[in-house]
Amino acid sequence: MIRLLGSGLISPPAIRLDGPHCYIRPPLPRDWREWADLRAASRAFLTPWEPTWPADALTRTAFARRLRRQAQEWRDDLGYSFLIFDRATDALVGGLGLTNIRRGVAQMGTLGYWAGQPYARNGYVSGGTRLSLEFAFNQLGLHRVEAACLPTNLPSRGLLEKVGFTHEGYARGYLRIDGAWRDHVLYAILREEWKG
Repeated sequence: MIRLLGSGLISPPAIRLDGPHCYIRPPLPRDWREWADLRAASRAFLTPWEPTWPADALTRTAFARRLRRQAQEWRDDLGYSFLIFDRATDALVGGLGLTNIRRGVAQMGTLGYWAGQPYARNGYVSGGTRLSLEFAFNQLGLHRVEAACLPTNLPSRGLLEKVGFTHEGYARGYLRIDGAWRDHVLYAILREEWKG
C-alpha cells in the first residue's frame, strides 16, 4: 500500500501502471507540450464537460503550477493524478485523477477523467480507469470510489457502467461546468465489487 504522508516527496513517485492497450503514470514537466497541444486541439470537445478554463490554462507556467499542486496532493494523500498513454506509440491520449481522498471511516475518493478528441471512445479512458481502480483499491486501500457526470454525457455514463460503477443518484447544481451550475448523475464502485 502506498503511504506518502510526510515523505518529503517533491514530485510523485516514478510509477507506471500498464494495461493491455494503455498505461498511466503521473505527469512530468516534459509532458507539457504534448498535453497542451492535445488539450488545445480538443478544446471544443472538452469544454462542455469541464470547469471553465482560465486564460492561461495551457501555458508552461500553469502546467508547472498544476504539477506542484499535484505533487503536494500525492504527498498529503489527498489526490493522485495520472496521464493516459497509448502503449504501442507512447502518445498521450488523456488523463485521470483520484481526488478528494477521504480517510478515517470513509476511505473513499472521487474519479475524474478526460480524453483528447482524437482518442475518445477507443477504450483508453476505460482502460485507464481500470488501472486507477486497481491502484485505488490495492495500493491506496480505498473502500469506495465515486464519479459524477452530466446526465447528457452518455459516453461517460456508459464508461462508468462498463467498468462496474453503479448509478446511485442525481445531484442538482452539483458542479460548475462550462460557466454554469450543472446537475450530475452520481456513480460509485465498492472495493468488494471491483473485479480487476
